[in-house]
Amino acid sequence: MAFGNGSGGDADGLRYLPISEHGLIGDLRTAALVGTNGTIDWYCCPRFDAPSVFAAILDADRGGSWELAAEVPARTRQFYFPDTNVLITRFYAADGVAEIQDFMPVVDESREAARHRLIRRVICVRGTLPFRAKVAPRFGYGAEAHTVHAQAHEAVFACPSISLALTSTAPLETDGTDVWSHFKLLEGESVVFALDEIGDGVRPRACPRAEAQEQFEATVRFWSSWLSRSRYRGRWREMVNRSALTLKLLTYVPTGAIVAAPTTSLPERVGGERNWDYRYVWVRDAAFCVYAMLRLGFTSEAEAFMGFLSARCFAPGAHPAGPLQIMYGIDGRSDLPEVELSHLEGYLGSAPVRVGNAATGQLQLDIYGALIDSVYLYDKWGRPISSDHWDEVGVVVDWLCDNWDQPDEGVWETRGGRKDFVYSRLMCWVAIERAIRMANRRGLPADLPRWQQSRDAIYRQIMREGWSAERGAFVQGLGHDVLDASVLMMPMAKFIAPTDPKWLSTLDALTTELVSDSLVYRYDPGASPDGLRGSEGTFSICSFWYVEALTRAGRLEEARLAFEKMLTYANHVGLYAEEIGRSGEQLGNFPQAFTHLSLISAAFNLDRALG
Repeated sequence: MAFGNGSGGDADGLRYLPISEHGLIGDLRTAALVGTNGTIDWYCCPRFDAPSVFAAILDADRGGSWELAAEVPARTRQFYFPDTNVLITRFYAADGVAEIQDFMPVVDESREAARHRLIRRVICVRGTLPFRAKVAPRFGYGAEAHTVHAQAHEAVFACPSISLALTSTAPLETDGTDVWSHFKLLEGESVVFALDEIGDGVRPRACPRAEAQEQFEATVRFWSSWLSRSRYRGRWREMVNRSALTLKLLTYVPTGAIVAAPTTSLPERVGGERNWDYRYVWVRDAAFCVYAMLRLGFTSEAEAFMGFLSARCFAPGAHPAGPLQIMYGIDGRSDLPEVELSHLEGYLGSAPVRVGNAATGQLQLDIYGALIDSVYLYDKWGRPISSDHWDEVGVVVDWLCDNWDQPDEGVWETRGGRKDFVYSRLMCWVAIERAIRMANRRGLPADLPRWQQSRDAIYRQIMREGWSAERGAFVQGLGHDVLDASVLMMPMAKFIAPTDPKWLSTLDALTTELVSDSLVYRYDPGASPDGLRGSEGTFSICSFWYVEALTRAGRLEEARLAFEKMLTYANHVGLYAEEIGRSGEQLGNFPQAFTHLSLISAAFNLDRALG
């Protein structure tokens, strides 16, 4: 089954493809976005958070790109080789059909790779077709000058920070900045391009056709073998498999980190300022990813992330606001200074373009619930946690018992000042409750009277001050009446029965005020100012949470219809950005891990409820 059509439009006329008109490839260290027109317009090397090599998606003129397309009018369609992250873009012209196979070979997962390779293989499958290629890197987010040294089939792009070698089975030309090639393929013929990171004294390595075929087959085997471990056999297997493959692509294997998205500054509203760098590890997102991976049977990924947290995030005195920061670098670093790149215009003029993220300094108490819940699930479904890990859990829970009632910036990282968010209290309850469960089940040492007292105090506060009798709903903040989709987590966290009258009333209120054709807004920024200008689209993770809330409430027909509607908002290869705009367009960083993990959870629980 194909997920839809690529647009195949005139990229020069559009300047920017829609965000959704891209597929993702990667090697578990970095990733690249490939447009339906055959252009790579986002690629960072050698890792997710490195400065970009191609960033035309953030500035069509200054960002840099790798164009590869038919030289005659052609329709395009894009799809993944089944059960893999090998992307194929097909060109249909009057005189022939050809395809580009884009992939990044996955090297030994146990060590950091010294070199990264991006392979683009063009094959004519019918008739004849002329092609053009233009490789125009712009290093350092388009700010770093480079040189080119080219021979007939080889070019080296060099700048102070990195050197990349391009090899090709077709002749190359250069103007000293960019490299291009023109070639014509007959049926059965192919051309191979390979872009490699090279170091001092390392010669460029050619990629002849036979080696490209071997690496293609090895990459297909890697992804197919990995996916075969999935335990999901339900109704939405293709979408769940694609989500699992996407989450794996967003994993930085050397440390076990999981990035929230492989991109920065793709806007939540075109022309707006809600543009953030997501190439880091949010404790919340990654902890929920552990849940999704465990559900599907991928315990080694969950174990690797637990190792990342233990080694880097539980360090004594790691953060003045608590035992954890809300996010870390993929190598575990805690300092992620936020900088605006004023020389880039932003996607469709949506400035500013940001790298780094100032939200590292925020207090978001909900992360502790996500973290301890993932530890609890790993202990239950993966393998029992070690005594050292239990000591770390105890430190976190003891700290929460003293600090759960602080105002914070909340799950949505508002920049309008700290508030008493109900969701933050809810997830503090989750953290302490799950720790109590682990202690009781395994007989682990814990200050249970103190933990139980704090847990019960949080419960009573939410029931007393987080409930608005006037609205007939649980609300965003204690003592207020603004609705917030984050409370959809209440029944999923087992804080309240999914058929409790108060919860059913809340679900009805959210449906009336925040739901639009199965799509769910986080909250109304007009009613609850968040310190930022402008509006945003519906938040896709909330839409899948809504499906799950309907499912747990027994409203299965509504849940299934809402889920099927959400599937229609996926792009042509089954990927989701962070948000959906008014006309169904994808907005925000792409693809987003949070959205795909919530899809997996909703599919799993809806399947089970339907029987």
